[in-house]
Formats: sequence, C-alpha cells, structure tokens
Amino acid sequence: MRKTFASLILRLIGWKIVGTLPAGGPRCVVMMAPHTSNLDFFMGWLGYSSVGYTANFLIKKEAFNFFTTPLLRKMGGVAVDRTHSSNIVHQLTEEFKRRDKFILTITPEGTRRPNKHWKKGFYFIALSANVPIVMGFLDYKKKEGGFGPIFYPSGNYEADFEAIRAFYKTKQGRYPEKFVIPDISTAPAHPIEAAHSRV
Repeated sequence: MRKTFASLILRLIGWKIVGTLPAGGPRCVVMMAPHTSNLDFFMGWLGYSSVGYTANFLIKKEAFNFFTTPLLRKMGGVAVDRTHSSNIVHQLTEEFKRRDKFILTITPEGTRRPNKHWKKGFYFIALSANVPIVMGFLDYKKKEGGFGPIFYPSGNYEADFEAIRAFYKTKQGRYPEKFVIPDISTAPAHPIEAAHSRV
C-alpha cells in the first residue's frame, strides 16, 4: 500500500527514482545530498517507499520516550547519544552488527544552510562497520532522485572524496545557492575521526 501510494505521488509530481541499493540486505550507509530544504525529508521518504525500503536515520536519544518510541522506531529512527560525539562511530558499528537489514541515511551537510565543511561521520561509520557507501541524491532540476555509485571506503578520505565531489557537482538542490561542496583540504578535523581510531 505504501509503495503504491509513494509511486503514485511521484508520478503525479513528475519525479522518478533511479539506481539501486546493494543486493543481499541491504546493509549500507547512504549519504544524501543536496540537503537544502525541509521538503527533502518527505521526498526521501517517497523515494525509499516507492522502491519498497525503509530508511534509518539518527535521532538524539532524548527524543525517545514511552510515547514516541513506537512511532520513531517505525519511521526508522535510531537513537544516538550525541553528548558523546566521539562515540557515535562505535554506536552505529554495533547497530550494524545487530541488524540483517540497515539502511543508514545521513546528510553530510548537517544543515539546510550553505556549509563548506561536511561532516565525515557517514564515511567513518561505513569504514568501521565494513559496509558500502551509497551516493544518494535529490536533483530538483531534473526531478530525479535515487542512488548513485556504490563503494567501500578505502580509508583515504581525501582520495575517496574526489569521486564524491565529481558525482554531486552535477546535482541541484531545491535551493541551489545553499548547496556547497567542500574543499576538504581546508576542512577542520571532526571528533568522529578520533572515534574511528579507537574502534
């Protein structure tokens, strides 16, 4: 029912979903960009639903309580302790170990405002959990979303990011002026990188 509904809505608004997720699960980290609008969440939900998947996303653990937990879990929410950002890699690596199917979707921009410094958590979570990264996208110019190249992180973030940059530079967010692909040579270190060295 949900798959049929989502596919119908996408057709009515002229969008199409392209690409595939890894076979056999899937278990992967989907980096999703551009992220320039609140509408992106709904479009992502339609896209995943239209191909029969439920995406997982991170929510601070404080949002989970007796009343909200059932709904947040059903939506794909995963509780994380953000007061210890250096431990998030370990938290998510353990989550991958516990699950046969886990599509963890992360927006590396971390904000809908222009951001020259993407968060690297998506990369180090995939590296630690030994799962592939999928380049997910929403291209409002083409009215096309879905899944692009799939790769296993090599451990050399700078080298891998060149392929990421090449893919996303052709994508346009709902508000193009808000989408900035970083120059990683000047990006500051992030606490999550230190976490990777300890897991």
